[in-house]
Amino acid sequence: MAAELHPRSGKLVGLSNSNRTAHRNQPVQEFNHGLVLSREPLRDRDVFTVRIDKKVNSWSGSIEIGVTALDPAALDFPSSATGLKGGSWIVSGCSVLKDGRSVLEEYGRDLDQLGEGDHVGIQRDGRGELHLWVNGQDCGSAASGLPPRLWAVVDLYGKCTQVTVISCEPPPEGGGEEERGTDSSRGGSTNTSTGMSNDGLGVGDGDAPSGRSSNSSPPGGGGGVPGIGLGGMMTNDALLFHEKCGTLIKLSNNNKTAERRRPLDEFNNGVVMTNRPLRHNEMFEIRIDKLVDKWSGSIEIGVTTHNPNNLDYPATMTNLRSGTIMMSGCGILTNGKGTRREYCEFSLDELQEGDHIGLMRKASGALHFYINGIDQGVAAAQTPAVVYGVVDLYGMAVKVTIVHNHNHSDRLRRNNAIMRALSPDVGRPRTALSLTPDAQDRLLFHPNCGQKAAIISEGRTALRPHATDDFNHGVVLSSRPLRSNEVFQVRIDKMVDKWAGSIEIGVTTHNPAYLQLPSTMTNLRSGTWMMTGNGVMHNGTTILDEYGHNLDRLKAGDTVGVVRKDDGSLHFFVNGVPQGPAAWNVPPSVYAVVDLYGQAAQATIMDDMADLPPLPDDISEGQTALSPSSPCSITGGSAANDLRFHHLHGANAVITNGGRTALRQNCRSEFNDAIVISNRCLRDGELFEIVIQKMVDRWSGSIEAGVTAIRPEDLEFPNTMTDIDYDTWMLSGTAIMQDGNTMRNNYGCDLDSLTTGSRIGMMRSATGDLHYYINGVDQGVACTGLPPEVYAVIDLYGQCVQVSITSSSGPLDNSLCTSNITEKSFPIQSPVAGVAHRLHSKHGKNVVLLGDGCQAVRVGGYAHGIVFSAKELKTDELFEVKINEVDEQWSGSLRIGLTTLQPPDLPSCPLSGLSPSLTQLRTKVTWLLVGSEVRRNGVLQRQNYGCSLDRLTVGNRVGVKRCGDDTMHILIDGEDMGPAATAVAKNVYAVLDLYGKVTAASIVSSTVLEDTESVKAPSLSSDSCSEVEEDNTPNEPALPTIMTFMENHGKNIQLSNQNLTASRVCSYNQGLLVTAQPLPRQQLFQVCFQIDRLNPSWTSSLSLGVIGHSPDRLNFPSTACCLKRSAWLLQRDSVFHNSLKICENYGPNLDTCPEGTVLGLLVDNSSCLHLYVNGMDQGVAAQDIPSPCYLFIDLYGQCEQVTIVMNDVPAVGADSVETRCQGDMEKADMVDGIKESVCWTPPPEVNPNKTCEYQALCSRFKDLLTLPDGYFNEDAKYNLCYCESCHKLRGDEAYYKRGEPPRDYALPFGWCRFALRIKPHCEVSNAFKKWHIAYHGTSVAALRRALDHSQLLSGTSLRLAPGGYGEPEENSAPDREIPRVQLSPTMRYSGLEVFAPKVRFRDPRSHRCHQAQVGFQVCVRPGSYKVGPQSLGASEPLDQRFSNSEIEWITKEKGGTLLYGLLVRVE
Repeated sequence: MAAELHPRSGKLVGLSNSNRTAHRNQPVQEFNHGLVLSREPLRDRDVFTVRIDKKVNSWSGSIEIGVTALDPAALDFPSSATGLKGGSWIVSGCSVLKDGRSVLEEYGRDLDQLGEGDHVGIQRDGRGELHLWVNGQDCGSAASGLPPRLWAVVDLYGKCTQVTVISCEPPPEGGGEEERGTDSSRGGSTNTSTGMSNDGLGVGDGDAPSGRSSNSSPPGGGGGVPGIGLGGMMTNDALLFHEKCGTLIKLSNNNKTAERRRPLDEFNNGVVMTNRPLRHNEMFEIRIDKLVDKWSGSIEIGVTTHNPNNLDYPATMTNLRSGTIMMSGCGILTNGKGTRREYCEFSLDELQEGDHIGLMRKASGALHFYINGIDQGVAAAQTPAVVYGVVDLYGMAVKVTIVHNHNHSDRLRRNNAIMRALSPDVGRPRTALSLTPDAQDRLLFHPNCGQKAAIISEGRTALRPHATDDFNHGVVLSSRPLRSNEVFQVRIDKMVDKWAGSIEIGVTTHNPAYLQLPSTMTNLRSGTWMMTGNGVMHNGTTILDEYGHNLDRLKAGDTVGVVRKDDGSLHFFVNGVPQGPAAWNVPPSVYAVVDLYGQAAQATIMDDMADLPPLPDDISEGQTALSPSSPCSITGGSAANDLRFHHLHGANAVITNGGRTALRQNCRSEFNDAIVISNRCLRDGELFEIVIQKMVDRWSGSIEAGVTAIRPEDLEFPNTMTDIDYDTWMLSGTAIMQDGNTMRNNYGCDLDSLTTGSRIGMMRSATGDLHYYINGVDQGVACTGLPPEVYAVIDLYGQCVQVSITSSSGPLDNSLCTSNITEKSFPIQSPVAGVAHRLHSKHGKNVVLLGDGCQAVRVGGYAHGIVFSAKELKTDELFEVKINEVDEQWSGSLRIGLTTLQPPDLPSCPLSGLSPSLTQLRTKVTWLLVGSEVRRNGVLQRQNYGCSLDRLTVGNRVGVKRCGDDTMHILIDGEDMGPAATAVAKNVYAVLDLYGKVTAASIVSSTVLEDTESVKAPSLSSDSCSEVEEDNTPNEPALPTIMTFMENHGKNIQLSNQNLTASRVCSYNQGLLVTAQPLPRQQLFQVCFQIDRLNPSWTSSLSLGVIGHSPDRLNFPSTACCLKRSAWLLQRDSVFHNSLKICENYGPNLDTCPEGTVLGLLVDNSSCLHLYVNGMDQGVAAQDIPSPCYLFIDLYGQCEQVTIVMNDVPAVGADSVETRCQGDMEKADMVDGIKESVCWTPPPEVNPNKTCEYQALCSRFKDLLTLPDGYFNEDAKYNLCYCESCHKLRGDEAYYKRGEPPRDYALPFGWCRFALRIKPHCEVSNAFKKWHIAYHGTSVAALRRALDHSQLLSGTSLRLAPGGYGEPEENSAPDREIPRVQLSPTMRYSGLEVFAPKVRFRDPRSHRCHQAQVGFQVCVRPGSYKVGPQSLGASEPLDQRFSNSEIEWITKEKGGTLLYGLLVRVE
């Protein structure tokens, strides 16, 4: 056949050179649509070979090649070869796909690694097998059973942009494929992908030349393995467990999982082997899924030459006396006899559930074992060429699973992410409207409307002309009553962003011709039903708290509607989606009502007579972008209701928080039966996203996510969703599973590796593809061919305990250009909760913005990486980023500073004219830090300023701010380096240069919000606000609302001080009180409470929160925890919604707040509730707080009096220098409003976000020690201060238990701990959970030696006084150090000066002199130490919990201690 390409090809392909050369047009802008096919069908044995001519570095992935039975003359070309169906076999990377589904992993050469000039060919041989040829070498059979008529397929994908056909002819004789032999013993083919020849049964070299004749294999089968079929050796099937196994073994999961039956009764007969021999350099890896704590000994793994078909399985594999090499414990046994006692530092008996064990026989014959991916070295030098993998589920080991760890490229995920950032904005067509009957009968607005409203466009449009001056008096009604089943629907045309609250809609029995219209419709006390926010009110009283989509979140272009049905039920619609019944027994003749309240400034009635008028041109004042659920943003006009969890769920699941939160109850005793499902089908392009809020470390495995076509009502919820065998697609770990069977391994993400705060999203595209999103990043196509109606499914399995639906859920528009996204395009969804800063859409030409402008990535070169803050920085506002990725091939690093350059004035993005680096940016004044040098417009101003930016790496944080004294300050990991530059201009933007090795960074700081003077209080929906009061003040600037306590309160409360002070006069409860005024958005309400009278018989203390309904008629219960209607309560360190706990470990324990503590509550513009402690924001406590809401306080237990703070109510974000702190800059443990415990220790390890001068002083002393940063944990949240104020605010107990068996230890009060980095092998052994906690005092001089060895050494121990517990022996040499290490469970002993000598130092900041001591917090292996008396001769007790006779521990065992933290105390 002719070596030519078919003239029909992918839409971006250009052909030349007589159709022998193909190139992909726009190779930098597009990565697919590069499909070409051969001109004629392939003849048997012809190798269709192409040469790679050109590649680019813009994308992931590269050439794909294969065959298809589809005729190119009639083919509808897909975007890539993997989209070919109807009999297509494609080699992609190192995988083989049939009709788009993976049938073989780890085949041949990795095509992604080929370079320009390499040759790639495809062949169908005479037996119908598919072969890949790379540079003239046959990679072996890739598939079998191919039809005779096939065309060659080449996909110019990703990096590959041009190829040329060089030949289409049979291979040379002896070139690799021999047809002389017809049986399985043909010897001419060499499998270069595995380094293993067909005659590999011999014990000789497996890399024989391909021309070896068929009779060249040595006789006898080699190595005593008769009966092994050669065909089994050459198979490319996935590695599984053999069907034949030990008598107690049960196989599952397509023979990838093996489990020993009756694990508590039997400890052996659990041998399993692989289904085929291992190839050279092939990894055989398993994961331990289940252990039991009954037997001694555990899993054993190795290789054997015995064929499982012919083997009489022994009770344990070490009983075999031939052809077997096993790793048992930490040694190697060959044929049942120990050959190496101490092979590695790991012992298989100490591994935990979730650990991985692997082995590999190298081409050289050496056998290597791997523990959690770490090579343990050569276990046996000469291993037979043909060996099977073998696992013995012995003793504690009960269940294992084979792990296919292919490290497959996630090229599609990366390419789609880049495409999403670079593609232009594509407009969406409007929905066509149909015609309706008579124009005279159409619904219009009645001319009688609110005094601040106006009716235009012949009665179809209502507006508030002065929307920025007034927020109410915008009520409008329909001109006639609604008919039964008639939908009244309006579109929001215009909004302003000055007020809180938004449009309200409903019905009323009042005739608009005679109605005296109120300021807001919820003030009417008769005949009125209104939807306001996400609740429903009847006659001014809330009847439904959590009803539907929150109207306050709608934007211009969204629609709302109402209908009264024949049965008298009232229903509301949001963007055409019914919200369900809202009320019943509504009378027939009701008028539609729209209240243009707060942000809503203009609305137009939608009817079916004609096309709607366009949106007004002048809409710059408000939020003009379509919301994700807008009908104008998605073709077809239908948009999404708030996605929630369905009320049907697994037996152990609990749905709370209005259907937005799901949790697994009894999470430490139950690990499954917690499946939850979405309340409706997902629409095309709609994202369903959840955030992980809580995890436990008890189980293996974690969350599983996917979709199902099974309706919730028809689903019999199984233990886990992967048990379903029809219409279900799930992601489990890295495996994509369909109907319980694995379709694909090593998908672009691993759900088992996600942690608290990670976000997981699922989306079904319009083409039926399933995509997963991790933290907002598309992981690529997971599977294809999904039916149109699928529900999202979450399985709260194993470690994952609680999730919540995020506000990112909704339709996605992947055509939007990231560079064009502004603050008004989408709601801000940032990687870190509380983050509101954004990057400007104008940036350097090599930069791509991701995550809605919260992350910047440099995609090429080492320069052109300049990015700006989206807005000017306010005084003392910190702009901070975290380094996400570095590329060590470049020198130089990130640069940061301030500039007077206005990014909006720059030309369109990408900015080819912008300077390649910050040092060359001189059109405006720019101050920046380069390394450790401060420059102004590139001119050096100062050297040796702070820590050099060139030393920063992944995880470090860098921030910049302009202070009130016109100085620029740089902060590194939260520490202020001091003034870097002076006389800095006021109107400056933060500027960042992703230069050199730093290629990606994300924002971790929060925007300083507007002053409270610019926030005007909305009107009150209760009748406590009169019309006269509203009319008197509409045009005056609003002041912070004066808050007082309501006269209606608990029966034991007495008010005084003009209702600013409340006291509980008797008992311990009945102390509930509520504010008389609703809590305005963005205004902080604070109470200063002092405990004047303490009753020692009481426990617990104050709690506080908000309620979403008027308290006028509230029947006050005895305690706040009994409030079960629209109530959010902060009690101790937990958050409750309607008495159900939705969050724990939030903020400090309120029961421990001392007298004089100032507490505050704030509801921000995103309807999120914040707690402030002494002026410090503790992060988001709860979301979707209704408006209006009222603050309540429960004077319970010890707390008997509180007072409202009247003076200096701070504007949110306008913290003074003294109140800003490192914790304010980055709340790393705050994600979507949930704060989790960040340490492995009990409650005292919760790290409050607060400034501590003592901790800062200790940190400066540590810096003076010049210890390498590599010894310390890079995550600063593990550093804890145990000064009096810090440990009291956390609510620390003095003593805790740790280890197995548990033993007491005291917290090191008065010291400051800096967490040390723990070695990986220590994490594997779980030492910090099973070992005991102790302390070791030492000298500054001995610190470095101990850290270098990662353990306490005998050289660091003390020369103890004679007569002490550690007294030297009589014949010991003088001054000889005792090889013993002294420890104690309390720093009251180890911190004594005899153990921890004091040193004098000068504080570099205050220049004052101090004395300091150092010590270690250590983990000690139980049984490795001896408990004895104190050796100092002290007579008084040193610690009340520990007797002087048991206060000193001595250990001689090397490796028996693990350094966990460096302790510093400064006087």
